[in-house]
Amino acid sequence: MEIVKRAAPPTGLRRRLWRLPIRLYRMGLGPLLGRRIMLLTHTGRVSGRTRQAVIEVVQHDERGYVAASGFGPRADWYRNVMATPEVTVQIGGHVFRTTAAPIAADEGAEIMGGYAPRHPAAARQLCRLMGFAVDGSVEDYREVGRRVPFVRFMPHDPRT
Repeated sequence: MEIVKRAAPPTGLRRRLWRLPIRLYRMGLGPLLGRRIMLLTHTGRVSGRTRQAVIEVVQHDERGYVAASGFGPRADWYRNVMATPEVTVQIGGHVFRTTAAPIAADEGAEIMGGYAPRHPAAARQLCRLMGFAVDGSVEDYREVGRRVPFVRFMPHDPRT
C-alpha cells in the first residue's frame, strides 16, 4: 500500500454531484440507492445546524452500521459526529436514531480487509479516491483500514 495523494473533499460541480444522492433521499427515492448507501443527518459542530451527508455502509452487523471517512479525520461529517454523536441515519426507506462511535485502527483494518473481497471493484475505487495505491492483497487493504477512520452507528433500538 502506498499513499499517492491524500484526497481533498470535492468542491464546485464535483461537490454537487457527490451530494446528488441527498436529493434522491429527500424525494423519497432512498430505496433506489440500496442498503450500501446511507443518508446521515447530523449536527454541525460550529453552527449547530442540521447537516446531511451520504456515505457508504461498509459493514452491517448486530452492533450497527459501519462507514469509513474516505476524506480522513478532517471530513466535516466525521468531525461533526465526533462532536455530537447522536445522529439519524436512513438506509433505503428505514430511518434510525443512532449513536456514532469511532472504531479502533486495528478493527478498521479487519473491516477493510473483509470489505475488499466482498466488493473488489468498489474497494479499489474507494482506495483510489482516498489517495491510496493498493496491489489488491488483503494485507494492503488492511493497511488502508488502519489509516482511515471508521465509525460505527449503533441504533438506539437493538432490534433494528
